[in-house]
Amino acid sequence: MRRSIVNDPGDLVPEALEGLVLSHPRLLALQETHRLVTRRERARDKVGLVSGGGSGHEPLHAGFVGRGMLDVAVSGAVFASPTALQVLEGTKAADAGRGVVQIVKNYTGDVLNFRIAGEISGDDAIETEIVLVDDDLATDTGDERGPGRRGTAATVVVEKVCGAAAEEGADLQQVAAVGRRVASAARTMSLALEAGTHPGDSAPQFTLGEDEVELGVGIHGERAARRVPFRDADALTDLLLDPLLAELGLARGDQVLAIVNGLGSAYPLELQLVARRLHHRLADAGIAIDRSLVGSYVTSLDMHGVSLTLVPLDDELRRLWDAPVRTPALTW
Repeated sequence: MRRSIVNDPGDLVPEALEGLVLSHPRLLALQETHRLVTRRERARDKVGLVSGGGSGHEPLHAGFVGRGMLDVAVSGAVFASPTALQVLEGTKAADAGRGVVQIVKNYTGDVLNFRIAGEISGDDAIETEIVLVDDDLATDTGDERGPGRRGTAATVVVEKVCGAAAEEGADLQQVAAVGRRVASAARTMSLALEAGTHPGDSAPQFTLGEDEVELGVGIHGERAARRVPFRDADALTDLLLDPLLAELGLARGDQVLAIVNGLGSAYPLELQLVARRLHHRLADAGIAIDRSLVGSYVTSLDMHGVSLTLVPLDDELRRLWDAPVRTPALTW
């Protein structure tokens, strides 16, 4: 077994959730039976927000529970969707009488279980809306019959702006609409130098040669369609940025929110090199990075890699992004 800081791998998720909540006792509470992390003080008279998915992507989603973001996060096993029952209980816990927005990354299990939970919650008179996050450009095949793009780091932006809109008193449809607007505009590209390893496993999910880079990797360790030769930080950044710019059609004078996201074991110096190249490239093109995050926010266990997310900004999205937030992983 590859060494990791773990007790019994089967107890990893519940023990980690307990550790998170114990570390933020005035902010978070834990509902152990269904693995729900909730706000300690339940919000009143606002639209509720629930999100979740497989564990292994921390701080997503539990790290974004708090004022100005999520009311509830539902945790499945590592890289496995939470059950429909878990999501149902999470939806009930998020409900404050004005309906609940379910923020869902576009993976088959997550989508299915959130939809089932949304349908069942109607029996309890809870109105729900789903916001589907599908920002991964590497999986944009153009085939409407397929599963579509995966959901990745743009989830952080969706959770933030939806949370801010809910705190302002927006109704259910308004909160969902702003989340969908972000999801439809955001795009992400990722690469990995090394795959992550499940706790308890003896080997990583895939192996790369010393001169290979996985371009377009998924946050569950999904293999990419392309392997490219290793190169320096600026050239690796260009591999991510060039297709994003081509897809988004940004023009001189446009403004964006940019996320340089570590996928697990990329260290801050590496991420700042990516940020440096990104700023220089966009400045040369006359595109302003008006807001940004640099750090590890949506991870894939200990994958050594990085993702780059761009979201075109307007006045409303900027205001919602800047609104106060207090969560374990994001606070201002």
